[in-house]
Amino acid sequence: MSLNILIVTFVIVLVILVIGLVSLAMRQRKAEQKVRIAEETAKRMLEDAHKEAERTKKEALLEAKDITIRTRAEFEKESKERKAELTTSERRLQSREDKLENKEKELKDQEKEVENIKASLETLKSEMEQSRDKHIEALEKAAALSKEDAKKELLAKLDKDLEREAAERIKTNEEKIKKESDKKSREILASSIQRCAGDHVVETTTSLVELPSDDMKGRIIGREGRNIRAFETATGVDLIVDDTPEAVILSSFNPLRREVARLTLKKLIADGRIHPARVEETYKKAEQEIKAAMLEYGEQAALDTNVQGLPAVMIQLLGRLHYRTSYGQNVLQHSIEMSHLAGNLAAELGVNVNLAKRAALLHDIGKAVDQEAEGTHVKLGVMLAKKAGESIEVLHAMEAHHGDVETRTIEAVIVQACDAISAARPGARRDSLEAYVKRLEKLETVAKSFSGVEKCFAIQAGREVRVMVEPDVIDDTMAVKLAHDIAKKIEAELEYPGEVRVTVVREIRASDIAR
Repeated sequence: MSLNILIVTFVIVLVILVIGLVSLAMRQRKAEQKVRIAEETAKRMLEDAHKEAERTKKEALLEAKDITIRTRAEFEKESKERKAELTTSERRLQSREDKLENKEKELKDQEKEVENIKASLETLKSEMEQSRDKHIEALEKAAALSKEDAKKELLAKLDKDLEREAAERIKTNEEKIKKESDKKSREILASSIQRCAGDHVVETTTSLVELPSDDMKGRIIGREGRNIRAFETATGVDLIVDDTPEAVILSSFNPLRREVARLTLKKLIADGRIHPARVEETYKKAEQEIKAAMLEYGEQAALDTNVQGLPAVMIQLLGRLHYRTSYGQNVLQHSIEMSHLAGNLAAELGVNVNLAKRAALLHDIGKAVDQEAEGTHVKLGVMLAKKAGESIEVLHAMEAHHGDVETRTIEAVIVQACDAISAARPGARRDSLEAYVKRLEKLETVAKSFSGVEKCFAIQAGREVRVMVEPDVIDDTMAVKLAHDIAKKIEAELEYPGEVRVTVVREIRASDIAR
């Protein structure tokens, strides 16, 4: 049984092997057939490629031949054109050479003629010299003068005539130049003034403050007048409460002090709480606001005049001039107007516009501090500008604007002229107000000259000087003597209408905090 199985198995394996060998042989035959087909295909493609290459080569050769033929034809054509141009140029040059040869022949003929004429002229010249010598001898005999003497006499006469004519021409030219320069300067000044529209601001010594009702007057005065006394003591301004409906008047010759007082009073009225402590607190706040306003005024002035690079100190002082007057004229407006005028004049004359405008704007800067420091406003202004780093040209123009020093630059002359123009405008100044303000300032200066004086204010249009003293230095007895001494010094040094009352205020305050 097992033998049969083995035989069957062997037969099956043998059949499988035969089948595999047959299959392998068939695959090998197919592969060989594919290789042969591929070789034939490659051989055919290679032959096609060779044929295509040959054809391309022939085409390229034909195209190259065509290009060569065309290039040669173009070259031959261009060569013919160049040859034709060269032939034409040669003909033109030949023609010009012929013309030049003809001209050269003509010039040689003319030179010969000139030589002949020159020889004739030399002959005539010698004959004329001989004739001149004979005439000179005859003239010398007739005039009884030698040739040199006659020449000297003639030259002397000519010198006199020339001197007289030169003097007449110089005089005529001077008069003409003077007329033209006067006319031109008037035109320049008129043009500059017309281009600057300046406002004439005339300050007064009083300010009107409106009240919401007449009942507010009583609150302003306070019990037994303590509120109004505290207000006048803190501000140095006279507060007038009269029959004017719903209004009170602030009186002071100092515009800055009066503006601080006006702002203080308006704040107190708006707040409603009016008592001495509140008055002092509000006054300090108003002072700070006025300082900020002065900075704004200064910055606006620099912006309006286009003067750049001013230090903060100079801008603050410029703003302070808004509250300063000179002969009734607002000093800041005067300075701004001068800056515009100076710029116009400098532009007309062709000099440094920025320098002229800067010097004109700062020329009266000393008036911002002349009530607090010794010296003229010119010297104080130059000192302040020098500390702020201003240039030598600006300092010179500021120093020379009132003629204290001789002007060395055109810009300094312009500043002088602009100061005179601004002051000469109709309505720009008012002498009586300036004299009045000077008198009030002198009253305060006399009172401040005594030791122990803390503050002093000229009020009631100069009819009273209110003096605040230091309570630790001046006692009650010394306060009476101080009032007498100040009054006597005012009588001896000042001139004033009527009489002046001197009031010395000595006040001691004590405060504590309840916790």
